[in-house]
Formats: sequence, structure tokens, C-alpha cells
Amino acid sequence: MADKPKRPLSAYMLWLNSARESIKRENPGIKVTEVAKRGGELWRAMKDKSEWEAKAAKAKDDYDRAVKDYEANGGGGGGAANGTAKKRSKPAKKPAKKSKKDDSEDDDDEESE
Repeated sequence: MADKPKRPLSAYMLWLNSARESIKRENPGIKVTEVAKRGGELWRAMKDKSEWEAKAAKAKDDYDRAVKDYEANGGGGGGAANGTAKKRSKPAKKPAKKSKKDDSEDDDDEESE
């Protein structure tokens, strides 16, 4: 069975991936965190983001189509249900542990009486 499609990148991330090298060239020796910070500044200052928003919309459409294909081929049904079942079972264990403590505290109360 094929892996579930990955979520598409946002317009900002698509732009940042294309602009990262030029940011590094303009600022030699810049740290990765500073590249991201500078990228954010440039993105916010950008007037026309329509090119990147269109690419992001196309990526989202492609992703939606891929997810439908994935689910149509039996990928989504069982995996999602199993995932939620696992998530539900974890909290059920926590109260069980608490109840053991509660029981032991109740035992302590009985001993102190």
C-alpha cells in the first residue's frame, strides 16, 4: 500500500525554498535561523504574492486529488480508524494508573483510622 500523500507547502514555504540560496548569497555566513527570519521579513514586505499563492493552490489541488486516490485505493479507511483507536487507548491507561494511586490512598486512609 502506498504512503499517504504529504501535505502541500504553503505559498511562503514554496517561495522560501526558491529564495533561500539568494538570501544565503546576499548574507554570507548567515545562520539557518537567520535565513528564516530574513525570509519572513522579505515575504512580509513583498507586494505581489499571487505567483506563489497560485503555485500553492495548484499544489493543494494536486494534494487533494492524491488523497482521494489514496483513500479510494483503501489507504485512508483502516489507517485513520486505527490511529484514533490508539489515541483513545492512551488516555484510558492514565486514569487506570490514577485509580491505583487512589486505591492505595484509600488503603492509607483505612490504615490511619
